Amino acid sequence: MRLYLIRHGRQMSRLCNVNVALDEAGRKQAALAGERLKHTGIEKIYVSDLIRARQTAEEANRFWQVPVEVRPELREISFGDLEGLSDEEIAVRFAGFLQEQKKMDRDIPYPGGECGKDVVDRALPVFQEIAESGLSQVAVVTHGGVIRCMTAHMLGMDLARWRALGSCLENCGITEFYYYEDTKKFTVERFNDYAHLEAYPSLLRSNWK
Repeated sequence: MRLYLIRHGRQMSRLCNVNVALDEAGRKQAALAGERLKHTGIEKIYVSDLIRARQTAEEANRFWQVPVEVRPELREISFGDLEGLSDEEIAVRFAGFLQEQKKMDRDIPYPGGECGKDVVDRALPVFQEIAESGLSQVAVVTHGGVIRCMTAHMLGMDLARWRALGSCLENCGITEFYYYEDTKKFTVERFNDYAHLEAYPSLLRSNWK
């Protein structure tokens, strides 16, 4: 079985983890991801319940026309007290926490929020359910924190280092897992693949103004 993990498209706000819709660029990103995977034979989509993820799935699914299942367990890592704040506010109010987090020697939770293990504990049962579903090709539309934590887990990494997997994933980048039924193990086939966006520099995070 192949699982295609797709990070949601660009949302309408840069504030931390606010539950808002996609902007025009985000819809374009989602459509490009859908077109990129059009010929893979995707049979079903599992998607986070947050608006930006559901709208990403809707746009991509125009190319697949498959059933969609919403799973709250796939929502973004909880940033707790940081949510709704700007990067500038976070840098000032949580400077001490950010310094500790950068050390990556402990899997520390966001103040009032989750750590990497918390994400894996809630998301892994969904991945296992998908793996045992009998499907062959599945899309999972979710969030950067979830993709990084789950990739770290699949690679057997210390979850204190989940943030070492990409400083920031591209919106609608594709990460691919393969599940071996005989060993019950996942392998990571690609990570943060955004070749479908490279012809459109304005859609890359480096150009998000």
